Amino acid sequence: MESRVAVISIIVTEAEQVDRLNNLLHEYSRYIIGRMGIPYKEKGISIISIAIDAPMDEINSLSGALGRLDGINAKVTYAKV
Repeated sequence: MESRVAVISIIVTEAEQVDRLNNLLHEYSRYIIGRMGIPYKEKGISIISIAIDAPMDEINSLSGALGRLDGINAKVTYAKV
C-alpha cells in the first residue's frame, strides 16, 4: 500500500487527556517521523505537530481517533508528493 507524508496539527485544551493522546500516538509510532510539542502556559493549552509517513487509511484512522478525544482538536495536511 502506498504511503503518504502528512503533518497532523493537534491542540490540547484539556491536560487530563494527554495520557490518552500519548497512548494513541504510541500505537502509531511506527509511522511517526517526528513530533514537536509546545506548551503554551499563558493560554493553558499545548500545541503538537506530528510528521507522519503512512498509508492514507492509517492517517485517517489516527486523525479520527484523535478527533474522538475530548479536549483534542486535530487537523491533517497532506504533502502533494
